[in-house]
Amino acid sequence: MLVGARLKSARINQNMTQEQLGKLVGVSKSTISLYESEKRSPKLETVVEFIYILGVSADYLLGSDVIVEVKNARTPKYRTFTKEECELVELLRKDEFVYDILFQNARRGYEVIKQRIG
Repeated sequence: MLVGARLKSARINQNMTQEQLGKLVGVSKSTISLYESEKRSPKLETVVEFIYILGVSADYLLGSDVIVEVKNARTPKYRTFTKEECELVELLRKDEFVYDILFQNARRGYEVIKQRIG
């Protein structure tokens, strides 16, 4: 199911109104509103159009941001990020200084955070 808040956020990031997005995908403004409030789900074809128009991934719109660890080719292990985890990473990316400190050496970044919060 499409995550309405993510659709809305992606639309706003593109400086687009519900009406403008609706015209591009062939639905009404009220239908876009229903998608954003998750009272209605778009067809797969419409989701694909959103991806191209808004410049986001299907994983993002569907709320299934995933990291795949492949230990061997037969059994990949999937771990999903929660909405809050994705939000934290996005906030860190916005502060280049903090991001660089924390992610140049992930273990050291973890230790810095752990020391600060006890």
